[in-house]
Amino acid sequence: MVELKTDASIDAMYETGQVVAQALTAVRKAADVGVSLLELDEVAREVLNAAGATSPFLGYRPTFAPTPFPAVICASVNDAIVHGIPSRYRLRDGDLVSVDCGAQRGGWAGDSAISFVVGTARPADTRLIGTAERALAAGIEAAVVGNRMGDIAHAIGTVCRGAGYGIMEDYGGHGIGRRMHEDPPVPNEGRPGRGMALRHGMVLAIEPMLIAGGGDAYRTDPDGWTLRTTDGSRAAHTEHTVAITEAGPRVLTARH
Repeated sequence: MVELKTDASIDAMYETGQVVAQALTAVRKAADVGVSLLELDEVAREVLNAAGATSPFLGYRPTFAPTPFPAVICASVNDAIVHGIPSRYRLRDGDLVSVDCGAQRGGWAGDSAISFVVGTARPADTRLIGTAERALAAGIEAAVVGNRMGDIAHAIGTVCRGAGYGIMEDYGGHGIGRRMHEDPPVPNEGRPGRGMALRHGMVLAIEPMLIAGGGDAYRTDPDGWTLRTTDGSRAAHTEHTVAITEAGPRVLTARH
């Protein structure tokens, strides 16, 4: 069941989304050679605590997970696509890092992700991240009243496939509201004009996940959480929480 949010609820979700934006901005600023992933997690925790927010990630345990998630961010490095668990690993020059973060405050959730390179970036990584950001922008542009879910999926997939990158077929975005994961699912590839009609008040987490090698295959680490490319190629993940309104898409997790 898809819950349509009121304009007042969307305003409240914006406030939560800005906490997520602040956390990701702080993590990006702190990420440097020699900094551990656990230290980045602590940076995000401090932002959430200061804002009076909690983490929907911490303790989250979907049916596939062997254990509850132990952190407030997902930190995925190089060939890790998503769901990386923060560890004592210390960042190295040239690492490609994807950080996913959520917040819960005032009864509403927010969810967003960024990818970046620590230190000196390879041209291939810059292109990969830039394409992920373009795919996200294309998906957001298609998130308008009167379009269908397939239009968002097609916009994302066209950018990703057109650049030669792979897409995980069974992972994508999701509805979001009182809980981090709600209906409807938001695929990253699909046919235009198909699927659920987009209506004012729908709020979606749109999140392209790109695999540099061009294939779609991935594997799960022994931790039961981290999803990693099978070919060893690098990956990028971007995400925003977006409200569909009569005035156009409103990005609730925009970083200013």
